[in-house]
Amino acid sequence: MNSIYAQEKPEIKIGGALRFNYNLSSWKEGQKERGGDFGYDMFRVNFNASWKDIYLDAEYRLYSEAFGGGFLKQGWVGYRFNEKDEIQVGLNQVPFGIQQYNSHNWFFNLTYYFGLEDDHDMGVKFRHEDETFEYDLAFYKNAEELQFGGDTESSPNRYSYDVVGRNKEVNQVNGKLIYKFGDSIKNRLGTSAQYGGLYNLDTKKTGSHSGLAIHYEFDYKNWNLKAQAMKISNNPENLPGESDDILQMGAYGVPYEVAADYNIYTLAFSKSIPVKLGPISNLQFYNDFGYMDKEIERFEDSFMNVTGILVSAGHVYTYIDYAAGYNHSWLGGNFVDDFSTGNPDAKWEARFNINIGYYF
Repeated sequence: MNSIYAQEKPEIKIGGALRFNYNLSSWKEGQKERGGDFGYDMFRVNFNASWKDIYLDAEYRLYSEAFGGGFLKQGWVGYRFNEKDEIQVGLNQVPFGIQQYNSHNWFFNLTYYFGLEDDHDMGVKFRHEDETFEYDLAFYKNAEELQFGGDTESSPNRYSYDVVGRNKEVNQVNGKLIYKFGDSIKNRLGTSAQYGGLYNLDTKKTGSHSGLAIHYEFDYKNWNLKAQAMKISNNPENLPGESDDILQMGAYGVPYEVAADYNIYTLAFSKSIPVKLGPISNLQFYNDFGYMDKEIERFEDSFMNVTGILVSAGHVYTYIDYAAGYNHSWLGGNFVDDFSTGNPDAKWEARFNINIGYYF
């Protein structure tokens, strides 16, 4: 929880980051012949302001045009009732699953690609945090809405994945509870639930979507472990003849298909080692694994595993990752239907990636 205390004069803080990226992908023949590509990733600006117990948290990101261009990652106004309770209104992080991240690497875990990790929607959230319990209660009117026409599809130009195409996320409620225990070993055992509507622009009917999750984290010395299981169900009210087994989801300017019903399991761990190597002060080694078990048997399941190192040197953070995927839209597939029907003849593909960021 951010520590922002009441004061008489307004306080403003501005930060941000500039990142560059190198990648070499197993499925891109031309890229392999030239030894990979190195270029611009993202520039972001973070803006925090507070006056007494009212505060603002906003982050705007600018990617290349091919990845959606510029968009607001998060932006909300908060009010702190006391040291334990607060409320947030606006584009805030949805309280579902392990937060802030269910991963250690630059690619996130498999949960991110279905709007289940570091997701942000438009609504109001109440948070409570004390030494033993944390809980969140939230209502989201909808996901990020960039166009306000009566029959306008949601734009895929966004940071976190949401339902796009002919269905729109509406009127979602979330609840999350975490129990904290342990001294030398810090444990966080939690459960999350969400339920909301899927409004179809063609039928004018509202279907539903829901999710349940159990999650556990522990920290011991320089070790961290994250384990999570989720059950996700989507029931759209599509036109007759259109499949209810597949949804469109989108982010970074491009949509793709996702199976409507699935279970997802993730396991991630890391080990940090303090060092003194010139400006380098810490090395964090990690492995993050994800498995998407699609409920329809004819659909091919999806997998993801990322092994890597985070190198910390002052304000510069460098992720060196080897990301492997099977029926994964961002790791070697045809992008369109890897997360829905999938391909039984697919093979594991991999991407070696180095992301260098200066954070200020």
